[in-house]
Amino acid sequence: MSTEPDAGVTPDVVRHLAGLARIALTEHEITKLTGELMVILDNVAKVNEVAGPDVPATSHPIPLSNVYRDDVPGVTLTTEQALAGAPDHDGSRFRVTAILGEEQ
Repeated sequence: MSTEPDAGVTPDVVRHLAGLARIALTEHEITKLTGELMVILDNVAKVNEVAGPDVPATSHPIPLSNVYRDDVPGVTLTTEQALAGAPDHDGSRFRVTAILGEEQ
């Protein structure tokens, strides 16, 4: 595996990605992650060399199928039953305190 600096993965790129993800990293972590990302990209490049147009893209080695049951409507609560245990409501909807904007 190549340990030479890759033009695409630099400490500045890792800092930028960490900023986008809102993750605080130390300089040691940035250096470590730069190397780890280079190894990951090298491995992806190796897979791309082997995977030709005749190899279908897949996320699992074994085909998966939907194992969920059919979506069949059943008995539901009336509005009054749903609101019966609510701490606060307006007769047709739950009433909750506003939370948007408190941490922004």
